Amino acid sequence: MSGASPASPGRSGSALQLPLPLSLSLSGDRKREVPAAGTLLQPIIKDVGEIYSRLLDHRPVIQGEIRYFVKEFEEKRGLRELRVLENLKKTIFETNENILPKCEQSMHDSLNEVFQRLQAANDMIHKVQEKEHEQRKADKLIAAEEKRVAQRETFLKEQQNKREEVDEEHRKATERLREQYSEMEKELAKYVSF
Repeated sequence: MSGASPASPGRSGSALQLPLPLSLSLSGDRKREVPAAGTLLQPIIKDVGEIYSRLLDHRPVIQGEIRYFVKEFEEKRGLRELRVLENLKKTIFETNENILPKCEQSMHDSLNEVFQRLQAANDMIHKVQEKEHEQRKADKLIAAEEKRVAQRETFLKEQQNKREEVDEEHRKATERLREQYSEMEKELAKYVSF
């Protein structure tokens, strides 16, 4: 596409046809040629057309970019991309036909062995857990027994302290009663001796 504008004089049908310059006489003997309005407007119209085509008409630039894009991706990269896709297709086919079945078989064999080992480890863990559970029960029983022994000793000490307090009170009360009875005997002896 050309860079000419619709108003440029190069196009047929869109060019402005102006009359040729007229000659006018200003003074009697001297004739001066005055240019016609059309001859003055032609360069202006041409300049306006060029300005329009440079500033507002982006079609030539866009078409150039489109041609570059098509050339870059269809012509230059087309075969390279096709070769890459064919290599990928071969690799995928080979993987599906040969490598994948081998991997599946190897994985199946390995998983069976791993499963058996996991079962053995799981059984061992259950046995260890049972032993720990029994040990905890035994530890709890021992701890409970020790706690009961400590509580019994504390109880016996408290009972011993209470017994000593009661014995002390009993001794004091017996002492008071002896004193009281001895005074009563003295008083009674006073009355009896009369």
